[in-house]
Amino acid sequence: MLERLFPREAPFFDLFERHAARIVAAAKAFLALAEHGDDFEKRAREIKQIESEADSITHQCVEALYRTSRTPFGRDEIYRLVTRMDDIVDAIEAAAGRFTLYDITRTTTECRELANVLVRATEQIEAALGGLRYVRGDRGVLERCIEINRLENEGDALLSAALGKLFRNEKDPITLIKWKEIYELLEQATDRCEDVANIIESIILQKS
Repeated sequence: MLERLFPREAPFFDLFERHAARIVAAAKAFLALAEHGDDFEKRAREIKQIESEADSITHQCVEALYRTSRTPFGRDEIYRLVTRMDDIVDAIEAAAGRFTLYDITRTTTECRELANVLVRATEQIEAALGGLRYVRGDRGVLERCIEINRLENEGDALLSAALGKLFRNEKDPITLIKWKEIYELLEQATDRCEDVANIIESIILQKS
């Protein structure tokens, strides 16, 4: 049976897990946008709604942080963790918003590939945070953090390839700028996943 490492009454783990579910929902919604290539405005609105829900959870976590004298680990770590989680959703929402802002009418293979990596990274975050409150000697959470780092490297490689192809083949400079920004926002979201993994790993190692 898994042993609880932190106090049962602490609200933070529930908030982390709820936020992680919103992160996964946003990533999957963006992947659907990239795969289906239609209803960009409607899909971007759905992602914006998810981002608003994640913002609300972030605010609840920060409020709890300053209203309680008992925290499961350092206050700075809690704040860094939840704000980095929020950064993931913000980047996804920004990428989705570019489709309507820039009147984009199609998707690309590279966009789908980057979105797919992002979904896998966010799923690992959700699983890692689900195990964060139960950690005595369990390497499962750390293994998920390692996988997130690997996925971030995969995202870096995909971004490099996508940008190389874009600059070689795209003749319209405006279109090039639009897609460059979208690709970089998706990779930025994956970078923030790695940041979250590094914070989780630090928490686990300090408490082990």
